[in-house]
Amino acid sequence: MKTRELRGHAGELGFTPQDQVRWLAPRELARTAVKAVLATVFAGYSDKREFQKVLEADLLRAPLGRPDAREIWIDFVADLGDGFDATATVAFTLAAEELTVAAPPTDGDASTERDGSRAAGDGAPGPGGAPLRLVRGSLLVLGGDEVYPAASAAGYEDRMKGPYRAALPEAADPPLMVALPGNHDWYDGLTAFLRMFTQARSIGAWRTLQTRSYFCVRLPERWWLVGLDSQLGSYFDDPQLRYFEEHLSANLREGDGVIVCSAEPTWVKSADRNVDAFNALHWFDRNIVRTRVDPRTGQRVPTHASVRLWLTGDRHHYARYAERLPGDPPGAGPPPPDPRRRQMVTCGLGGAFLAATHRLPAVLPLPPRGARLRDKDDPPVEFARMSGTYPDMAESRRLARGIAVPWSGRWLPWRNLGFAKLTAGVHAVLFLLMSFLFALAKGVLRPVDAVRRAGLGDFWGFGAVCLGVAGGLLVLGFLGRLLRGRRATPPSGPAIAVLAQVAVALVALAVTVAIPFPAGWDGWLVLFACLGVAAVLGAVLGSGVFALWVLSATGGEVAGWQMSGQSIEDRKGLLRLRIAPGGDLTLYPLVLDTVCRDWELREEANGAKRPVPAALPPVRLVEDPVVISREA
Repeated sequence: MKTRELRGHAGELGFTPQDQVRWLAPRELARTAVKAVLATVFAGYSDKREFQKVLEADLLRAPLGRPDAREIWIDFVADLGDGFDATATVAFTLAAEELTVAAPPTDGDASTERDGSRAAGDGAPGPGGAPLRLVRGSLLVLGGDEVYPAASAAGYEDRMKGPYRAALPEAADPPLMVALPGNHDWYDGLTAFLRMFTQARSIGAWRTLQTRSYFCVRLPERWWLVGLDSQLGSYFDDPQLRYFEEHLSANLREGDGVIVCSAEPTWVKSADRNVDAFNALHWFDRNIVRTRVDPRTGQRVPTHASVRLWLTGDRHHYARYAERLPGDPPGAGPPPPDPRRRQMVTCGLGGAFLAATHRLPAVLPLPPRGARLRDKDDPPVEFARMSGTYPDMAESRRLARGIAVPWSGRWLPWRNLGFAKLTAGVHAVLFLLMSFLFALAKGVLRPVDAVRRAGLGDFWGFGAVCLGVAGGLLVLGFLGRLLRGRRATPPSGPAIAVLAQVAVALVALAVTVAIPFPAGWDGWLVLFACLGVAAVLGAVLGSGVFALWVLSATGGEVAGWQMSGQSIEDRKGLLRLRIAPGGDLTLYPLVLDTVCRDWELREEANGAKRPVPAALPPVRLVEDPVVISREA
């Protein structure tokens, strides 16, 4: 049973399974853009985090009811509330009591060196490369963007809560679920998010106990889990900081390890476009984790605790950056495994479209030297990108090209039919404009007469003039920048995109000029035929040319459309973590190369129905397990 068939059983399921969001469809683009602008403009005036200070906010403990536990399994997933097939596949993978994963090649790395004494079946590779058996986490962390394209009660129900409730309707030992909001959760001012995750309402067997949009969880073996709400990447509010000062900073002891979850990889963004992007997280590290105010003296004193692992989603791929330690060999290559290294991990594979990895910087100095921080680490600490990205660099480049390749199955107009309709309408209008100008050039009053009487020989001169005028405007714009003392850059990308669409409109006009319309055809019939030709060529050529322009982008928002415009549903993943007796944390990055597209309806004992996968795809490690010691 496919997703569209499941929608016919929405009343029995209690939710309506949704298709993957088509991000370059005009309606989706407009709606998301409006919500993003409103959220950015008004978030500071209606910041619900300031109101959360009236809510009780306690320190959470996991696993629940076991304060003396010495071991815990934790699951992390982010960017999850999208199409049903992808989101539900990940949800059912998380809900499985145990995952059997093929053991990675043993190469004497830190994971086998530190864990070789453990028996197979507890998460460590067994003798001879026996499969790993990874048990379901007693704590599930949702790392942001729990719904797409924008937060709403219906959106959460259909795209996130419904699939997760179906995946784990009940459990003998109900796991804890904590969530932090991403930018898409913030688009309604956090209203729906707070109703979903902060009112102690279970989602299937997963229990929600947090009362604010941020959380602090005490873990076994002197580990702490922190979830931060940075409100669209801007700042941490005062009630939130007071919460972490009371529940985290005041309780840290020497040698404690902290896992920090944030809504976006600002460490990467600090190298991309905003040198100050990492400032807030660095400030939190220095002033909440590494130091605290002594209540007796009022002076800031060290806690001797440290952030050992940063986790985030937002970018829909897997990438890991490892700290470079003193004594590491020089160069930008990945450093060898060492449990003392701090790790920064992005894993946004919970359900949304796949994102590229081939533009990720090789080395990140954090915080960058140009960052506007009064107190910062100097010299900055360097983090190096590890080779085990998902998708890998070569596959990422190949997948990105799919948006401009008609036979790839992911060509822009195929995956975004609304965009093809938009370009068809735009080019119908452009044809009317071009044919009117062509009629003026030929000295006739009616554009239809110009199209009927002219030949291709008459068109070439007109086309050359139009392209010459458009090119001249680009050159004038370039010279204007020079005269104003700005950086001498080539014509902007949008200007080139417009020029390319003008060229497509000229092609449509040339085709209509070359068509030998029957003499008996009425002028209106000829006009409608011409508009039809222009619309078809616009939908195909216009969309194709736009896709080529998107593919030519090397950075910025447009480069991101290369993957978002394809809405790739396959290649999903999650993180499974284990804190073992003794304090070592092991990170297992798990991926599914395909998602389930065949579902069955199962009737429960209470008469309700839920969708279950006909067969879950296999799970594999994208790289060797990563061991992180609690103490630096």
